[in-house]
Amino acid sequence: MKISDRRTREKRTVGRRAEDFLLRDRIDHQRRILHVGQIITSEMNFDLLFPLIMEQSNNIMDTQRSSVFLHDAKSHELWSLVATDLRRNEIRMRATYGIGGWVFRHRIPAIVNDCYRDPRFNPEVDQKTGFHTKNILCVPLINREKACIGVLQVLNKKKGDFNDEDVELLTSMSHYVTIALENSWLYEELKSMNKGKERVIDHLSHELTTPLSLISATVERISKKVDDARIGGLETNLALVQRNIQRLSRVQQEITDILKKASFEEKSHLTRLIEDALSLVEYEMETYEGHKREVLERVCRHLEAIYQIDDDREERIAVPAFLNVICRDAVKAMGQREIEIVKQFERGTAVFMNRSVLEKVCSGILKNAVENTPDEGQIEVFAGRSGKSVVIRFRDCGVGITPENQNLVFTGFFHTQDTNYYASKEPYQFNAGGTGADLLRAKVFSERCGFGIEFESTRCRHIPEDTQVCPGSISTCRFVKGKAECLSTGGTVFSLTIPLAATGTTYFNRARHGQSNEAKRRSTH
Repeated sequence: MKISDRRTREKRTVGRRAEDFLLRDRIDHQRRILHVGQIITSEMNFDLLFPLIMEQSNNIMDTQRSSVFLHDAKSHELWSLVATDLRRNEIRMRATYGIGGWVFRHRIPAIVNDCYRDPRFNPEVDQKTGFHTKNILCVPLINREKACIGVLQVLNKKKGDFNDEDVELLTSMSHYVTIALENSWLYEELKSMNKGKERVIDHLSHELTTPLSLISATVERISKKVDDARIGGLETNLALVQRNIQRLSRVQQEITDILKKASFEEKSHLTRLIEDALSLVEYEMETYEGHKREVLERVCRHLEAIYQIDDDREERIAVPAFLNVICRDAVKAMGQREIEIVKQFERGTAVFMNRSVLEKVCSGILKNAVENTPDEGQIEVFAGRSGKSVVIRFRDCGVGITPENQNLVFTGFFHTQDTNYYASKEPYQFNAGGTGADLLRAKVFSERCGFGIEFESTRCRHIPEDTQVCPGSISTCRFVKGKAECLSTGGTVFSLTIPLAATGTTYFNRARHGQSNEAKRRSTH
């Protein structure tokens, strides 16, 4: 064999070995990525997931630090849930700011091997943490719907600069990170729903069981006195009462059983539940007289206050004058409490709707705001035009509603405190408690009368859990210094959106009279 041929053969052998080494290296990388993916996607706990992502990212990329920034659609910010040596949710920046913002906006990876020479780099994070960033590799987090939910970045490669192979490796890992994040969000949402279900069931059970127990005990005492006095003619009526008490107790138990088994969505049909309960009470009222009928009448009036519209006539309502009366009544009802109501009403604002409905909804929301605002606090009431609608807004500076409870506000007899800390007080007092009927009634009326109701809430950062209690006055709070600082820590905004087009006939009237109108139309033709 010629020397030239042997050298050519040796070069080919060396080339094949290099390719084999490269192939084995790529297979090893993919095996490691698969292993990391299995580890990350198997963790469902939100609090444990992010330290795990950081650890695995640093190990596989051989870097000093890593972080995940997620997109907040409301504020259009990128925020860091966890970064090594930092507290959760500590870093926030505009979604267009920094290298992370550039990657999020363009949805492509970025290698920056000399950060302080790159105009996109944001040095504020280094100044805040004391960490010196030399180089960064940042990749977007793209979910299955092709939406970018944030970015994953690794900092300070221990050996050399970041290169295209690092981009490929971290991009592969980012797919697993995105899946793990969304799985964890779903898991947290399900946990929140389960927690809410348990609390609603506990509260409903309390609200239903206590009156039944009192009525049952009263009937037992009456029955004993009738026997002792040997009064004839009442045995049959008392037996009927006791049977119906047992019937109501069975209904209560059946409702509890159904709620325990029903899906979260099924519990949202509260209008039908109220209708059924009202029909049952009205039916039972026909059987009784005297004290027993009075008790049922009180129950009936309570249900009607939530559900029924006293008069379905509509009228033109001058909103500023109307809200001035609502605010004046609230100030009178709160007595000695020190709460300022700041009013901002656009002149000439008017709506055409049922006055009783608007009064019940607005007074109920304002009452809720007063009961959740500490003394020396402030409530803002706004009314004005917005496009083809009138918006009425109530903003309090209370402790706010925790994220897990925000899904429950309109789902039933909601109260903001943990069940273990719940206690009813006088109306308009701080943390007055109650059944949450005002918000339930507002939601029922909004569905029946064709206006919108929504809310936004920020929990006070000093007492983030619903097991933590606000002292009830700003001057006794150890976390803030004065009213201005309290106003910036938390609060809730409820907004009513009333379409201007809904003049003359509301959705409620159309639904109520729809069948008769349809019959008239058919007879005309």
